[in-house]
Amino acid sequence: MLRRRNEFHERYERFLQDLRNEIVSGTLAPGEFILPENTLSQKYEMSRVSIRKALDELVQEGLIEKIAGKGNRVKLPDEDRTPIVLKLAWFSTSYEIEIVKRIIASFEKKYPFVKVELMLYSEENYTRTLIHSMDEEQGPDVFVMSEMHSREWIESRRTELLTGYIPPHLLEEGVSYPEVFPLFQQGQQMLAAPFIFSPVVICFNRSIFEKYGIKEYQPLESWDDLLRVAKLCTKAPDEDGMVEHYGFCFSASSNRWPVFLLQNNGQIMKSDRSRSTMANENNIQALEYCLSLMYKEHVSPIYAHGSSHLAEGLFMKERVAMIMSTYYFMNEFRDHSIAWDVMELPRGKQPATLLLGGGLAINARSSHRQVAEKLVDYMTGEEGQRLIKQYGCTIPVLRSVAEDDALLDPAIHPEHYNCYLDVLPHAYPLHTLHLTQSEIELLFDELNLLWAGMETPADTCSRMESLFNERLAAAAIKQ
Repeated sequence: MLRRRNEFHERYERFLQDLRNEIVSGTLAPGEFILPENTLSQKYEMSRVSIRKALDELVQEGLIEKIAGKGNRVKLPDEDRTPIVLKLAWFSTSYEIEIVKRIIASFEKKYPFVKVELMLYSEENYTRTLIHSMDEEQGPDVFVMSEMHSREWIESRRTELLTGYIPPHLLEEGVSYPEVFPLFQQGQQMLAAPFIFSPVVICFNRSIFEKYGIKEYQPLESWDDLLRVAKLCTKAPDEDGMVEHYGFCFSASSNRWPVFLLQNNGQIMKSDRSRSTMANENNIQALEYCLSLMYKEHVSPIYAHGSSHLAEGLFMKERVAMIMSTYYFMNEFRDHSIAWDVMELPRGKQPATLLLGGGLAINARSSHRQVAEKLVDYMTGEEGQRLIKQYGCTIPVLRSVAEDDALLDPAIHPEHYNCYLDVLPHAYPLHTLHLTQSEIELLFDELNLLWAGMETPADTCSRMESLFNERLAAAAIKQ
């Protein structure tokens, strides 16, 4: 008897939740009649008495109203109703938070039965916090996932917690940018729906360029070309050895320096992860070039390589003429008076840059999955994506919006905003180097000796290859 009661309870709750989600998601519009009671009775294998009892609950919630002789109709929203609360998680350092708040307000206006609660989590241990929260059944319904977080989810082996929902409109040919999808893909499985993206590009200070007689927009064809311009824009040391501004700066961030490896046909790990190839000559050459900018040519400050965003900080202080950066970080420039623009990276042996992105993932344990899908649909749809473009530099995944020049604002967007279109065909995710996220973090830590000028590129590459291969061997033994 207990089992029968439990099965009935599950059907009863499923019916309530299904109908509730159809109403709050807009699938059943206000004023629309729901299916007749006898049809619902057959569909959910419950008596009409039980169906009528469940419908009475929805009447009490203010979602439907009974119309004598006609049936049950979705009620127009009123102030007394209790909305469905959908939890949306974001990491607290994101540049898109204020724009996301605008999107939420717009979504709630369109779907008045839903209240979206924005939850801000620390970026430190963001993925681990989400997994723990989901295991405790307190997790958000929807959350943002960067390409780094995607690698963390794959490494955690907990991707069963994600629905992998992709809005159907994003899968239509020509609607979105297919290059962004692999950022959130594990084999054939999608983990999140692409939402925004950015390649790594060059940001340059137009005023410094003008001061040293460089054409305002002169694409750099090669890294030798960049070095030439960087030398022109590096001011000679004063009598105390101080340099007022440098020509170029890049950071030790894993989202910056690997560009040099990609352009030089570098490879850190075999594609089958059988062994590391870190000590190959292409890697050594790429790192030698990086060091030469600091220690030989003196066109790039040394200390800036110990942090992810010091290069951008120096750029905003107008102490460097050029940096490698992203469309994400360009959102920071809008509050500063610097005259700046953007261009493609120079080309090495092959054109290449890194591709970053943000996706929207749905908690597979959410009790409001249908409503969560509506939110993801909206955020990746025309209205949500227009807000992303209008109020920030980050590139929307919806092509029609991203390429709509009418949405460009000189107070926000650089003059050559659309240079990403030329960059995207040769922009690659960091996982192209076949490293796990923990290996990427290890590499970041272990390269400090190199950036400090305390180890040669050859020694660094040899040491890292041995370290990676030791870890691979240890992992193979555990299996």
